[in-house]
Amino acid sequence: MPTAITNGRSVIEDAHIYDLVCVGFGPASLAIAVAIHDQAISARVLYLERQREFRWHGGMLLPDTKMQISFLKDLATLRNPRSHFTFLNYLHSKDRLVAFTNLSTFLPLREEYNDYLTWCASHFEDDVRYGQETLEITPGHATSRPVQSWEILSRDVVTDQRSTVQARNIVIAVGGKPRMPATLSEASLHPPIIHSSAYSTTIPKMLAQKRSACHAAIVGGGQSAAEIFNDLQSRFEKVSVTLYTGDSALRPSDDSPFVNEIFDPHRVDEFYDLPEHAQKDTLHRNRATNYGVVRPELLDRLYELMYHQRLHEPDESKWQHKIMPRTAVVGFDQPAEGRARLKLKNTLNGSISLSDTAFDWIIVATGYVRDAHVTMLEASKDLLETGKYDVGRDYKVRYRKDAVADGCGIWLQGCCQDSHGVGVIKHPSILSLH
Repeated sequence: MPTAITNGRSVIEDAHIYDLVCVGFGPASLAIAVAIHDQAISARVLYLERQREFRWHGGMLLPDTKMQISFLKDLATLRNPRSHFTFLNYLHSKDRLVAFTNLSTFLPLREEYNDYLTWCASHFEDDVRYGQETLEITPGHATSRPVQSWEILSRDVVTDQRSTVQARNIVIAVGGKPRMPATLSEASLHPPIIHSSAYSTTIPKMLAQKRSACHAAIVGGGQSAAEIFNDLQSRFEKVSVTLYTGDSALRPSDDSPFVNEIFDPHRVDEFYDLPEHAQKDTLHRNRATNYGVVRPELLDRLYELMYHQRLHEPDESKWQHKIMPRTAVVGFDQPAEGRARLKLKNTLNGSISLSDTAFDWIIVATGYVRDAHVTMLEASKDLLETGKYDVGRDYKVRYRKDAVADGCGIWLQGCCQDSHGVGVIKHPSILSLH
């Protein structure tokens, strides 16, 4: 491949013009790869992935945690039950289909579902460039209009080598960036503040190096926070854990059958056609399906833990593991000896206090920001139809008709909740049909 010099850096240029480049190779792009394969579409396709190998939510692959969505909502079944890439065929290929049937469940272990996705991804290794972080996407031949192709600049996460590829069409499906509360984002590395997305790849290793008792704080009140709380107290005897949530209690998720219909494929059409005020109202009413909520069976498990402690020690302040409702974390004091106390706000009366415990680790389970496309597409902002990254029903970014040629475009995945509903964030529900 030819090499050019840009801003003092050597950039490897791929002379091919791809029909499609998918930025990110998680479940959304993998579902596209599967659909292209199943429909025998002849196209030059490339997938760029920042991770050095396929891994789905690697930081939250905790022991014994299960999927929250039926395996039938896999990469293919709802679109083509006869596909090679169904979860059932994966089980068959691994000689586990009969054994899995004996479990009488629709919810496989998260670890097994990651293995299923990895198995699917292995079929497309020749089309994926791992270890490539996409930096920006610019119109090809920047001065010509309408745009006929796009140029994608990426860097190797190991060598920092820059490279470019060109494509007529691009799908951006990079997932979310960890959301760090502003009150904690400027903290030093002592004690470390870790987002939940990195939990299982960092905390167990740190605990293995700790010989004495230690303390961990968890910030958040959703499924990830509850799973981490449960994991720490279940597997690590020397850890004391305190979970802080600004809500009055940990709340259950609602996945009853009627509510689950909001994730049905046809509901995307209904939501997209709603007036903006109705879309906002619907999103608010559907929050209990996916945001700041916990699976009921896990809540039962945690309450049993609290009760067991109460059985042996009536004084809650002496408990090893605590859940502190109505308590928002709003800052921290200066770390001392590798620990820090948290500044806490009572969400009922607004009073501020300092935590009694000095923590070795602070684990933040406060969700994700899904705006990576804004930075990537900065160079084409002037071409937008409305000045915002609005998308059509097909998730295609709305550029002016005179600015981008037919047969050329950019699509967004995983960040279109405001226009397409909560189902497009809870990906597996409609993933195979995207």
